[in-house]
Amino acid sequence: MSRRRWPAAVCALVTAAAAIAVATPAQAANPIITSIYTADPAPLVVGNTMYIYAGRDEAPTGGTNFVMREWHVLSSTDAATWTDQGAKANIATFGWAGADAWAGEVEPRNGKYYWYTSVNGNGAGWMNIGVAVGDSPLGPFTDAKGGPLISDSTANSSGLNIDPTVFVDDDGQAYMYWGGYWGPRAVRLASNMIDTVGSVVTPTGLTNYWEAPWMFKRNGLYYMMYAANDTSGCVTNSNYACQRYATATNPMGPWTHRGIVLGQVSSTTNHAGIVEFNGQWYIVYHNANAPGGGNFRRSVAVDRLYFNADGTIQQVVQTTTGPPPNPGGGGGSGTNLGPSATASTSYVSAWENLSAINNGGTPANSQDRSNLAYGNWPQQGTQWIEYQWPAARSINKSSVYWFDDNQGIDLPASCALQYWNGSQYVAVTGQSTCGVAGNVENVITFNAVNTTRLRLQITSRSGYSTGVLEWKAFQS
Repeated sequence: MSRRRWPAAVCALVTAAAAIAVATPAQAANPIITSIYTADPAPLVVGNTMYIYAGRDEAPTGGTNFVMREWHVLSSTDAATWTDQGAKANIATFGWAGADAWAGEVEPRNGKYYWYTSVNGNGAGWMNIGVAVGDSPLGPFTDAKGGPLISDSTANSSGLNIDPTVFVDDDGQAYMYWGGYWGPRAVRLASNMIDTVGSVVTPTGLTNYWEAPWMFKRNGLYYMMYAANDTSGCVTNSNYACQRYATATNPMGPWTHRGIVLGQVSSTTNHAGIVEFNGQWYIVYHNANAPGGGNFRRSVAVDRLYFNADGTIQQVVQTTTGPPPNPGGGGGSGTNLGPSATASTSYVSAWENLSAINNGGTPANSQDRSNLAYGNWPQQGTQWIEYQWPAARSINKSSVYWFDDNQGIDLPASCALQYWNGSQYVAVTGQSTCGVAGNVENVITFNAVNTTRLRLQITSRSGYSTGVLEWKAFQS
């Protein structure tokens, strides 16, 4: 792969050009963007938008090495029509970096967005993992640490420190996985998301692991997808790769191999991510199918992904059309039942108002008080808000917009949905991640429940209380 160092002046010109680029939507098709070549995609859902963070392939026609100097953000509100939002970070983002803007992923935490990236800091053959931070999914992003998070000097680092994937569990503990050259690695992250905690470990059970891990959780089970290049049902030529996956009941493993998610693609590399959006699961990956494409001029594609009843993943059918539009009805499917419900709570501040949660307001941001705000200051720990209807309703989706007054009320540490089953409150099943990001509508999907009461449990960060600007519950 190309590892030339690029002068700071060149990086500045790249950044300036990206800043004046006009974002133009691309109609549904695979690859999803063909105005530039994009690779190593990492999806993230925030509110009613799916973002894909991808590197840009800039190799010339006939080039035989990777030329990658910047990362782009692609976005869609229906998973079918995509807009290139431009370059939101590049190698100049990291003052210690030299070249090679390789694969990265963005993870939200504490109201911010942390972009973990593979970047060359010390010359040919020396890949590090850096982390940038921004206040929104589109940045602007700046170096969060001032140096590598992981480098070759890290004890038990991988033979090639690339392809970070970061996952925050329901208890708030964050984990990072990475590595190439058959060397998967994992480590816990501190709550500040820019320091590691404890030793780097080598996960076990990832059969034929090569590179490109992707971690997610569904129905209490942890999934690890990764690129493999073996000829044992994966590919017929080991110069190519497929995507295998394994599952575990603990985020640090041990892992049990389950099968192949995505078969060989038209490029030699195979890098993918999985995410749920508007009740449908998707896989994002790259191939060489764009006009003029190739192994060093790759392009991002999106297809639907399905699970079997036992939690195993069906192998993805690659398409040239991409998925059909899935707009999700403004954050949920069906009708918002919130305004028709009677709201109650464990506690509401004297100067806040419970009616804020279902008065139909559209917050501009998490500090917006124009349509009232609910808060439970000075209470801490777990509090709840609840909807009750006079007759049972069928519900399979919810969304919440958090209140943050930059004082005693802050974004929560975690949240969870429960429903009344006729005798007690129980957790909804199949619940997707209950998001705690600020300035967005956090969507939660789950298996449909038929109930007269829906409860949102909210657990605060230490030293703070919590609040809500709008809470929606959608009829299935």
